[in-house]
Amino acid sequence: MKLNKPKHNLYRNGMYAVEGFIDIVKNETSFKWQLFMLLVMGVVAWVLPVDFVHSSILFISLFIPVLAEVANSAVERVVDLVTNEYHILAKQAKDAGATLVLLSLLVTLMIWIFTLADAFREN
Repeated sequence: MKLNKPKHNLYRNGMYAVEGFIDIVKNETSFKWQLFMLLVMGVVAWVLPVDFVHSSILFISLFIPVLAEVANSAVERVVDLVTNEYHILAKQAKDAGATLVLLSLLVTLMIWIFTLADAFREN
C-alpha cells in the first residue's frame, strides 16, 4: 500500500511549510489576529525598560498562541475533510482545538505577568 507521502527534501519541506503558512494567513481570521498580536506585543516586549533576557522571554512567549492556532487550524481542516455533517466527535475535536488556543493565551498571559513582575520587582 502506497501512503500519501511524496519523497521529501529540505527545499520541498520548506516550500510545504511556506504554502501552509500562506494558506492559513489567507483563510484563517484568527491566525491573522494572532500574527497582529505577535507584531504589536512583540514591539511592546522590546521597548519595555527591561533587560534583554526579560524582553526575549516576553517575545518568544508570543509564539505559543501562534503555534496553537496553527494546530487548531489543522484539526479543523481534518474534521471538515472527514465530515460536513454535524457529529458530536467533530464538535469535540474542534472544541479541543479551540481550548488549545485559549490555554495558550492564558499561558502566555501568565508568562508576561511573572516575567514583568520579576523585571520590575524592587530589590
